[in-house]
Amino acid sequence: MAVRKTTNERIALIDEKIAKKRAEIESLESQKNKLLHPVNMKTVMAKAKEVGMTPEEVAKKLGLDI
Repeated sequence: MAVRKTTNERIALIDEKIAKKRAEIESLESQKNKLLHPVNMKTVMAKAKEVGMTPEEVAKKLGLDI
């Protein structure tokens, strides 16, 4: 005969499933954000310019000798 789970056990199992789905949704939201806002040199340089960095300063930070 099958052992019947208590209401609290069943609720705990459902809560575990909900937590797992929330983690999956968070991962998917992260992937979506990366697609909507890709990181490329143009955006990096634009952000550097916004904070007042020159291309020479960026190159220096990267250890490039230009």
